[in-house]
Amino acid sequence: MSDTPATEATVIVRKGPLVGPVLSSVVAILAARADCPVDRLDDALLLADALAAHGPDHGEDGRLRVHITASPEGLELQVGDLRDGGGAALLESASLPGVGNVLERVADTVEIAEHPDELRLRLAFAGR
Repeated sequence: MSDTPATEATVIVRKGPLVGPVLSSVVAILAARADCPVDRLDDALLLADALAAHGPDHGEDGRLRVHITASPEGLELQVGDLRDGGGAALLESASLPGVGNVLERVADTVEIAEHPDELRLRLAFAGR
């Protein structure tokens, strides 16, 4: 276990052309600060891309709040400001023909919370 503390950021994005680049950049910066292995960085960016592509459709007013926590143990993304049932709907919308659900295939842990609706994704850095 490292002495490096967790680094956190919250990003609120609206549907539009900058959602993907902004969210991916913040995820990459925090993952780099946590000494994320390169293979897991690719996975983190896949999660960010999937959230950017599908998330705002399930958020309140086309907006999405993503709280990112990066530590030497891994990365956690808490996706909020979702409409009622938005966590489950966002997870379902991330399925691609022939591939399956991108979020479930890449994240080590996927949780849907209700009241308020939130989707939580975790990537572990160790032991992969």
